[in-house]
Amino acid sequence: MTHRTYYIANATQPNTTQHFPPPTMTRFVGCIDLHDGQVKQIVGSSLQETKKVTTNFVSNLPPAHYAQLYWDNKVTGCHVIKLGPNNDNAALEALKQCPGFLQVGGGINLDNCQYWLQYASKVIVTSVLFDKKSYQFNRDTLAKLSQVCGKDRLVVDLSCKRVSEKKWVVAMNKWQTLTDLELNKETFTELCEYTDEFLVHAADVEGLCNGIDEDLVACLYEWTVDLPSVKIVYAGGAKSVDDLKLVEKLSHGRIDITYGSSLDIFGGSLVKFQDCVDWNRNH
Repeated sequence: MTHRTYYIANATQPNTTQHFPPPTMTRFVGCIDLHDGQVKQIVGSSLQETKKVTTNFVSNLPPAHYAQLYWDNKVTGCHVIKLGPNNDNAALEALKQCPGFLQVGGGINLDNCQYWLQYASKVIVTSVLFDKKSYQFNRDTLAKLSQVCGKDRLVVDLSCKRVSEKKWVVAMNKWQTLTDLELNKETFTELCEYTDEFLVHAADVEGLCNGIDEDLVACLYEWTVDLPSVKIVYAGGAKSVDDLKLVEKLSHGRIDITYGSSLDIFGGSLVKFQDCVDWNRNH
């Protein structure tokens, strides 16, 4: 497969990534989930140290295949996520296939973020933003990461669990540990000082193919409607190509969506990859 370069090179900043205007329509965004060095689709709620992971799909194709597939079909803003240890080599394979094209997340911190930014368009962070014992949000860590990476190359993962009818709390440690950070308008307003993109997994429905969390998508729009430059990618439960229309309606085209276990390229039978590509092209 041919290696591609996605960043715009110049004499002073050889790794300056290409930027796009804020979305005016809901788009399909691709993902590559890695577990034990393989491309997999798993049930998010099963990611526990003492429990066997529930796996929906294990690919016999390398990570680079999916990177190339997204590149060839102009599916921008895609991410590769390292779910646990033993995934660095697999992630690098995907990133190096199309340098500067994919985002990367999983174990990113102040010590290694610049290393990963050699190959990725952006780095995605979650657990590093919270104290390992108290699970409290550390704003200083986010500020330092934003300064080191650049606000435009940092994505904050606000993957969350629902704790009441209209309340979601960020979950860390493979979505198993609840933190003190609640998703609301104040949180997004504060965090936008340091980043302009968020990835939000609805951990309760992740990998189940039973439908998206419509309440969460609607709230994400309400919380960020006054933050026009912010990009949000929603993940979790998508089971039909019509979910693109649903998210577009609920978010007024402000929120993008990614598909996992339901997608045919990941062994699913509910959503065709080509239909998602066609949506992006036609809209």
